[in-house]
Amino acid sequence: MNDDPKKLYELASGTATVDTHGAMVHVRVQGRSRDIAIDLLGINSNSSDESVRSAVALFMEMNLEQLHNTVVERHANGNLTVRPPAVFG
Repeated sequence: MNDDPKKLYELASGTATVDTHGAMVHVRVQGRSRDIAIDLLGINSNSSDESVRSAVALFMEMNLEQLHNTVVERHANGNLTVRPPAVFG
């Protein structure tokens, strides 16, 4: 994990440029959208869905129940997306 306070602030606040971080978790929940550096969450792209939800809830100061029905998508580049299930039809 990057322990440089300036970089951590940039990553946490979303002001970091794309080339200053590795994998990201994109979160869309309850009308909120946020990109979080995976390093800040203490997880990796192989973490279980429940671990991902728990880390995101803690980071975003949400109740874990608010993420209970979300889908965790894993992308080839190591990024994750946490989002509501898609509804078709």
